[in-house]
Amino acid sequence: MKRWSPAYLYAGLTILFWGTAASAFKYTLSHFSFIQLLVWSSLASTALLFLILLFSGKFPILRKATRKEIFPSVFLGLINPFLYYIFLFRAYELLPAQVAQPLNFIWPLVLVLLSVPFLGERLSMRSILCLIVSFFGVVLISSQGNPLGLKIQSPLGVMLALLSSIIWALYWILNLKYSRIDTVVRLFLNFLFASVYALLATLFFSDFWDFNFYGIAGSFYVGSFEMGITFVLWLKALSLAESKARLNNVIYLVPFISLLFIHFFVGETIYWTTIAGLCIIVGSILFQQFGAKTKKV
Repeated sequence: MKRWSPAYLYAGLTILFWGTAASAFKYTLSHFSFIQLLVWSSLASTALLFLILLFSGKFPILRKATRKEIFPSVFLGLINPFLYYIFLFRAYELLPAQVAQPLNFIWPLVLVLLSVPFLGERLSMRSILCLIVSFFGVVLISSQGNPLGLKIQSPLGVMLALLSSIIWALYWILNLKYSRIDTVVRLFLNFLFASVYALLATLFFSDFWDFNFYGIAGSFYVGSFEMGITFVLWLKALSLAESKARLNNVIYLVPFISLLFIHFFVGETIYWTTIAGLCIIVGSILFQQFGAKTKKV
């Protein structure tokens, strides 16, 4: 138990920063388009990760990286952050934050589904049950307080939020299979290539030179505390934890903390369907993971 405190300190900071992300997205998107938010936040995250590499002594790893080690980031950076955040930010433009955020959070269950074709794992009856139950959670959240109305206010927004969770799960699997370099170095390279893709996207779909102070400030916050330093803090927490499985469970506090920030800072009245749907999804994830751990034992 000697290393418990620092691990949970880093984890607590991570959860706090990720809990503010949805509110930061909505605030910045009131000043910027989703592509502008993507390009400025990606640049901010790339710069911050570069500084982290310098001060953590990992820059020599980057400098000595071979083409074979760098090349996966050309593709991985396209998937995440580029495509992941394009879909996610656009979803936040179309939906209330309290709807987009929990729909994006179904990725652990999507990961179980994608592990079948990509990792050769078998889908258990418990996992199938959890996927079916979580679907009802998605429907509840998408109803935006009117589950009997059977009318989704923005089908495109819901589809994009769900697509972002699929992309994140796909990225997690591909990163596991093809990453052959230090995690922070890989993260930097992914954001570096994603920044290039985002800059190219602004040439066709947006105006990069629209210097809106509030938009840029919000983008730098997102790039620093949702994308960049937060992943490094989480990796640090995992490296210090005696029980990684126990520490991983605290990540499920994020969507609930996020709802508090959305209510008090964005000003959204939280629908009962959002809370109920989120509880169903998180409960399904925990039930599925508990079953997997029990099986291993």
